[in-house]
Amino acid sequence: MSSELPFTPVTLSEFDGVRYLHLDSIWVQGAMRVRRPQEVVLVYIQRMLASLLWRPTAALSQGRAVQLGLGAGALTRFTLKALKLPTTVVEINPMVVDVNRLRFHLPVGDPKLDVVVADAGDWLAAAEPGSASLLHVDLYDHEAAAPVLDDAGFYAGCHRLLDEGGVFAVNLFGRDASFTDSAARIAQAFGAANTWVLRATREGNTVVVATRGAPWPDRDERLRRADAIEACFGTLGLPARKWLRLIRPYDPTP
Repeated sequence: MSSELPFTPVTLSEFDGVRYLHLDSIWVQGAMRVRRPQEVVLVYIQRMLASLLWRPTAALSQGRAVQLGLGAGALTRFTLKALKLPTTVVEINPMVVDVNRLRFHLPVGDPKLDVVVADAGDWLAAAEPGSASLLHVDLYDHEAAAPVLDDAGFYAGCHRLLDEGGVFAVNLFGRDASFTDSAARIAQAFGAANTWVLRATREGNTVVVATRGAPWPDRDERLRRADAIEACFGTLGLPARKWLRLIRPYDPTP
């Protein structure tokens, strides 16, 4: 996609110590607590990080993280600083990148961070297969009506990008989006047995997690992993034990 295309202006707001990013609308595209930038503020972003439950605790800092859609950088700050993973983030709007560097603590010059200003679909099509261990997708335009990329080919590309045991999480909030159709396309790409759904947030964000061969662990292991996540990152806003009550296997029946 040409970099000469006009982009939606980025606007900011602040309330009660939290800075919000908007794309020239009332819809929140991301948030950061000003005095605690590493804290994950938004509930749906926290739930996207439920993806960590499918990774063995010893492997949380192994591999590479990729984010498609920068938002206010919460996922990028987390994978880069908290997990200490080499991280690639793809964002089409250069103004979003600039504002993140100026107002949302996006690092400049960190050798472990690769910021790519490009269309996520184009980048994904050219990316090296098997090159990501964690893939988080949050792609919405200024209207926040539906995911910008949501077809079968896109989800097949997400599956192709992951290494064996890799985990994918996507935010499917949208006023007009069909969650059933989106989840079915994800299950087609990853396999229904490798697809899970978290309960929707009060705002309507529904996170789907899918894996490339990483099984849902048994109850004892789930509890161990959740406890380890809370011990390491609970102060950053990750209620991992609560996630265990929100996750259910993908069910194609209405």
